[in-house]
Amino acid sequence: MTLSITVALLTAGAVYLFSKREFLRVILGFVLIGHAGNLILFAAGGSDRRIEAFHPSADPSAMADPLPQAFILTAIVIAFSITVFMLVLAVTGDDTDGTATKVEQLDVSAESESDGVRHESRRNTSRQEKA
Repeated sequence: MTLSITVALLTAGAVYLFSKREFLRVILGFVLIGHAGNLILFAAGGSDRRIEAFHPSADPSAMADPLPQAFILTAIVIAFSITVFMLVLAVTGDDTDGTATKVEQLDVSAESESDGVRHESRRNTSRQEKA
């Protein structure tokens, strides 16, 4: 029960972070959803009702299945590499690379009202830089 509540909280936090426009928050959302997926794989292994895998004096039918544990280790490595790749994209990305859509060029003052942060319009700042 505790594991399912933890997965639900991690997923809810990830969905909340995905709804924000800042790239760092989206990256943190991916980290949370990765952790939730790892916990789901861990729960699928049934390790809470079995003894440890590869125990020398145990009955093989009572041992935990090692395959979900291997999946979790693989998922951790993949999630880490994706996180590093997204962080590199966030650091090297630039607002002037011409990939902004019209939605991103709108007034962003309302975008962070839930955060309590007021931003200037990107259109106004680009006009000030040209002047």
